[in-house]
Amino acid sequence: MLFLKKVGSKHTVSRQRQEGRAYSGADRRDCNRDYIQYFDDSSAESSWVGHKNALLVELATHFSGSSSINIPDGFIVSSTAYHSFLRYNKLLVPIAEALEDIDPDDVQQLVKMTRRIRGWIKRGNLPADLKDQIATAYQNKFQQNGVTTPVAVRNSLTVEDVPIASLYSNQQSAYLNTVNLRDLFNACKSVFASLFSERAVAYCIHHNVNPMKISVAIGVQQMVRADLATSGVNFSYDSQTGFDSVMSISSSYGLGKNLGRGGVNPDEFLLSKVALEQNYSPVIKRQLGSKQTMTIFGEGKLVSSTTDIPVLGSEQLRFSLTNEELQILGNMTVAIEKLFRDKAQRPCPISIEWAKDGLSDKFFILQLNFKGQRQKHFSATYSDFELLDSGRTLAIGSGVGHKIAAGKARVVNDLRDISKLEPGEILVVKETIPELEPFLGRAAAFVTDRGGRCCHAAEVAQQYNVPAVLGCGDATQVITTGDDITVVCLERDRGYVYEDQLRFRQAERLTSDLAVTNTDLMLSIFNPEMAFEFASLPAAGVGLVKMEFIVASHIQVHPRALLEYEGQEPELQFAVDALVAGYPSRRKYYVDKLCEGIATIAAAFYPQRVMVRASDFKSNEYAALFGGEFFEEHELNPSMGFRGASRYFSSEFQESFALECEALRTVREEMGFHNVELILPFVRTIEESRKLMALMAKFGLRRGDQGLKIHLMCETPANTLLIDEFLDYFDGILIGLDDLTQLTMGIDRDSRVFHQFDERNLAVLKLVQLAVDTCHKRGKSVGVAGAALAHHPEMTRWLIDLGVENITFEPKEFFNLHQVVIDAEQEIRNKRGDALGGVIQISA
Repeated sequence: MLFLKKVGSKHTVSRQRQEGRAYSGADRRDCNRDYIQYFDDSSAESSWVGHKNALLVELATHFSGSSSINIPDGFIVSSTAYHSFLRYNKLLVPIAEALEDIDPDDVQQLVKMTRRIRGWIKRGNLPADLKDQIATAYQNKFQQNGVTTPVAVRNSLTVEDVPIASLYSNQQSAYLNTVNLRDLFNACKSVFASLFSERAVAYCIHHNVNPMKISVAIGVQQMVRADLATSGVNFSYDSQTGFDSVMSISSSYGLGKNLGRGGVNPDEFLLSKVALEQNYSPVIKRQLGSKQTMTIFGEGKLVSSTTDIPVLGSEQLRFSLTNEELQILGNMTVAIEKLFRDKAQRPCPISIEWAKDGLSDKFFILQLNFKGQRQKHFSATYSDFELLDSGRTLAIGSGVGHKIAAGKARVVNDLRDISKLEPGEILVVKETIPELEPFLGRAAAFVTDRGGRCCHAAEVAQQYNVPAVLGCGDATQVITTGDDITVVCLERDRGYVYEDQLRFRQAERLTSDLAVTNTDLMLSIFNPEMAFEFASLPAAGVGLVKMEFIVASHIQVHPRALLEYEGQEPELQFAVDALVAGYPSRRKYYVDKLCEGIATIAAAFYPQRVMVRASDFKSNEYAALFGGEFFEEHELNPSMGFRGASRYFSSEFQESFALECEALRTVREEMGFHNVELILPFVRTIEESRKLMALMAKFGLRRGDQGLKIHLMCETPANTLLIDEFLDYFDGILIGLDDLTQLTMGIDRDSRVFHQFDERNLAVLKLVQLAVDTCHKRGKSVGVAGAALAHHPEMTRWLIDLGVENITFEPKEFFNLHQVVIDAEQEIRNKRGDALGGVIQISA
């Protein structure tokens, strides 16, 4: 794309005219040579001070009386300074001609020409009047009584176009700990030069945007002493899925320089906006980062620099933010998002870069950006990915982008090797740095040793719409160039790199035209990290959360190994110590991790029902947890053994069950998720029901308290035959077809020899009908869960005809079963009173 016509050296007059009009409004801007404006001046215009500076000015004005939202003091060098600088150094035409010759797809040429342009700018001189005004403002603000206050210098574009602005918004364009005028002048020139990075120029040319039409202002602000505290980034939504009822916070020790470039694996937190707005405890997820290094001020009073130092091991093993600090950051984000949402009258996702001052203990906002993040939950499309093969796990890290990519690996440990990256290869690096930017568009996916979801690599992955697995630790060591690998980013906070190029399936499904069903379609969710993705399905809630899956994936250790830690084998104690790092106690670890898993699902579907089943591990499954072999007896038939209610009130496990009750009570009463209901599994007798209710009351869970509903997992013949008596203790039932069939027919459903397991057996159906009819008579809720719903559509139709209130199934079956239910309900309306077609016909 040719933006400007070439001007020959002989055409002096034409060249001078070109110099004068190579950017919009140059003559008008030169009429006003007042380059400086202050952050407390509410008259700031975006075209003058830049978009980000204007947002900070608006925040400073709107929240002027607030003690919780603070902007660092300082001044703004207006965009007029940038134009005056280019004119003063006669750079307009040389830059325009250099841009005209660039082929953005010729990476070598792109790098060469953009470096040349940046060199011209950095070697230029600031006009005398500009230097004088900057010096005066600097002395007035930051040189008082012989003391010089360090400042940060940041760019602020005059464009509001989100994709373009995002190219310049990362921490790499900030110049920190500037302590003298010479370095401040150089930092200003570096900001001017940053407009011509390789990635930014390539993006502009590809999108028919003239880089010369983009202007930049500069924010000069007091350095926040985050070197004595923490810094981080808040997103007002989940940055992986676009789910906007939560916010994500990343933080690490020291200045934010390392965080932005991906040089550190930060702590990551997830907060519920609903909990914040209702004054409940908002933290629904914590993930401890390694935080191995931190950036601090460079030594020497006259040296404008920063340096990285290692973080003490004890500090790495604790979270960098307390619950109280997370509450402050959460309230700050909600208030700012509301300000701009109300102003725009539309969703307004934002990101906030912040720093905590270690001297004043106050949080300061450094940058505010509007994000063009995909908002799935405002979309009518559901993206469905499924990995069809399995492979050996090579690396695990933070996942970015709901996608799968397979290809050849290209490991780059030396910058000179980056040019070998071929289109479609998967780039594996320690971290992404500016020198890599021109080549990143070739990669099908990124894998890094360091970094988190708020770093430069994550931003680039989102720009190119490719998956990334960040902060793996040792990916560059375990993967070699030429390896066949697959990158899988389907969970909210975890990405995986597998050996070999694995097969996968992708489908885009429309949800906007789905008809509403009378029967509630509810999901069975085992992995909390998928909850936000599944929440975009038009389901009626979650009909089954199996607590034991959260224990296995998030907690990983047998509860008694935590409760009875003293006296255990040293190797078990070492494993436990590693797991509970960052938590105040072993008991607190178990409860908090369980809370986080349940609360994540509850937040995803709030205010819809989320029905959580208490743990139903069999003894062999408990034994598979860390330390489990020390606490579990071998059973010949675990399916019929020490499980469910009998385990809960046993002397061996009662205290472990107390942890589950504490977690459920915390999720409902302290975190505010009253949409969570409880299911009790494998209750064999009426007496067990009575004893369980008394035991749970002892542990703080009482049926009816704050609307708590407790349901029976109806899965034994005894449950169905005595259903009327059981319902005295429960608000409803969920019929578990798998166990009910197994116990009714006397068949082990996992048997490799006997293959006559069939939920459509007449005995099973009669028991189901008895349970459903009794619930209807008693006014109790009744639902059904089981694999048969997807495998046997005729059985689903029969259940709809029986009048079950809800059916529960895996999310991947949603679209198929939705159509089955729609057809069944239409058939019932057309033929009410007739037997339903299919292989199943039962008369009362």
